[in-house]
Amino acid sequence: MHDLKREFAPAQASFVDQTGRRARENHYWAPVIMSREQIDAEVERLASLPKPADGHRQSLIVHPSAREGSLGLAPGIRVSLQVLLPGESTEPMRHNATEVNFCIRGGGSTRVAGRTIGFKQYDVWNHPAFVAYSHTNDTSDVQVRLVYSNIPLLQHMEVYVCEFGVELEALPETMTMHASDDPKHRNPFGTFPIGEDGGLLMPYETLINPQVVESTPLHFPWQQVKAELDKLEALGADYVGRRLYMMYNPVTGRTNGITPNFFATMTIRPPKIVDRPHRHVSAAINYYFSGSGYSMVAGNRYEWKAGDLMLSAPGWAVHNHASYDNYVYELTIQDQPLNIYMQSLLWQESLKEPPALLGTQTGFSTNRSSAKAA
Repeated sequence: MHDLKREFAPAQASFVDQTGRRARENHYWAPVIMSREQIDAEVERLASLPKPADGHRQSLIVHPSAREGSLGLAPGIRVSLQVLLPGESTEPMRHNATEVNFCIRGGGSTRVAGRTIGFKQYDVWNHPAFVAYSHTNDTSDVQVRLVYSNIPLLQHMEVYVCEFGVELEALPETMTMHASDDPKHRNPFGTFPIGEDGGLLMPYETLINPQVVESTPLHFPWQQVKAELDKLEALGADYVGRRLYMMYNPVTGRTNGITPNFFATMTIRPPKIVDRPHRHVSAAINYYFSGSGYSMVAGNRYEWKAGDLMLSAPGWAVHNHASYDNYVYELTIQDQPLNIYMQSLLWQESLKEPPALLGTQTGFSTNRSSAKAA
């Protein structure tokens, strides 16, 4: 199909009377677990395939409730399992989605936005939108990554754009141009107040040239993150919060993300720790790579172990997690930043307290300053 000309079938909008009606109930997605054994088997299957032309050996991990055409493990979160054999690379590509990459086996390097990130097992790094990237396996082991993206949301909006065969070193021209101090690119017309409530009128020239905020890839090496994470064990059994660190991208500002859509946290759970029940409208996906335990989700118990991937918190479902006899480490991806920005992030940290609209209302606190050391 020609990119600049499309054929549309005749269409007509209609009225749907909602007088006296209320919004439909949400279709809640059930928690699901993709086990270590299933993941290992799929890695083996992908590794056995002939190398594809673009180098991308990958499978989507799809929830049974996912909508056709926007396949995800949660409504707005796609998780793909990607495999590269030693010596292989992927064809350079770019798309208007943002990504979080997590290496669960092997290692290698990624060329993204003009820089090279060398990574090892359990390292995390982000990809900004619409910058070229390519993965390489320059090790002797199979490289396995879990890749989290907001592609299902873009596909639901019918605005996902993907390009292959792009130049790796090139940054988008508009990024360079818009960041320029060239007076020809400055808006000469200005923004001015209107009314008495603090509102402003902005000209078209600002609409098509908003302020540029540079977004760069950030690498979070596991060994460095783990050294800080392990210190949280000292908080002891009296601590009522969760022992985690967020891998923060300053470009996300107050929405606290690694990308504008997702936060990424690393958690340590010492043996026999039980979180208190809580809930939030953001969905959470956990990958457990050490230890074992269980999750209670809306009154249902789910057992998990190292190597399992779980949709552990469907939106607004009451849940909590507990560890058994060994230390648990886990990566959690959650679409909290997007919900903060949309002013939709209802969060109930304790079921004894009312929910708050985080980012719009004052949130919650823990007893960290007074928790007894282990």
